[in-house]
Amino acid sequence: MMNIKTIMCYGDSNTWGLDPETRTRYPINIRWTGLLQQHLGNEVRVIEEGLRGRTTTRDDPVQAGRNGSQLLLPLLESHAPVDLVVLMLGTNDFQDAYDYQPDDVANGIQKLIDITLQSKSGVNNNPPQILLISNHV
Repeated sequence: MMNIKTIMCYGDSNTWGLDPETRTRYPINIRWTGLLQQHLGNEVRVIEEGLRGRTTTRDDPVQAGRNGSQLLLPLLESHAPVDLVVLMLGTNDFQDAYDYQPDDVANGIQKLIDITLQSKSGVNNNPPQILLISNHV
């Protein structure tokens, strides 16, 4: 039996697959997570955990459930065992409503890294590996 690796992509609207022109979702074969799955083939399972408006650690005053630090551990446990977590968050933290500075965003990303490294959601109850992707704002 083949040992399938699991990659969980955790991000915001970029991971969700937002088409900025239509404000709808790109088809799976156009989204970067879908392209990653196509490229890696059947030996890897790519899990798309993108959500529009997700932040690193802030609660959105209008949309509930956007605080990435509150959702990360339950999602890791839900998809365990996870070999690799791709973290691609921080862009929404720079919205005017949050008044975040670069250090605040870096601290939020560090919190997500700490949550992942302290989890036992990887193979053999170890933490998953992490790939951090940063967007230029």
